[in-house]
Amino acid sequence: MAKQKQDRTIFTKIVDRIAELMFERKALDVRILDVHEITTMADYFVICSSESDPQTKAIVDHIRDTLRDEGLRPAHVEGYEHLNWVLMDYLEILVHVFHKDARSYYGIERLWADAKIIPVEDTGAK
Repeated sequence: MAKQKQDRTIFTKIVDRIAELMFERKALDVRILDVHEITTMADYFVICSSESDPQTKAIVDHIRDTLRDEGLRPAHVEGYEHLNWVLMDYLEILVHVFHKDARSYYGIERLWADAKIIPVEDTGAK
């Protein structure tokens, strides 16, 4: 049980880091969903919206490159070719970067309404 709690502490630090990286590229409506009690596919979803394809690309590239430099690589990236909805799979953490219209259309928060929502604030705003 102690190891499981330690692993979750590590994941929460990574999740917070991902949210911070999203804000650094002006992502909108950043949310963290704790899904560990309702699915085995992941422990957390980190979700944000962008206003354009270049912004989606900038957010995804920034997360991927920064985490890679910090020793983390995604197991898989899906949707990068179209930039409408990019999924980055860090195994226990799934990162969703949506164009704002796609996020509204797919309603991921509605699909995972039983998840615990963890509040996120942009602490780097000036």
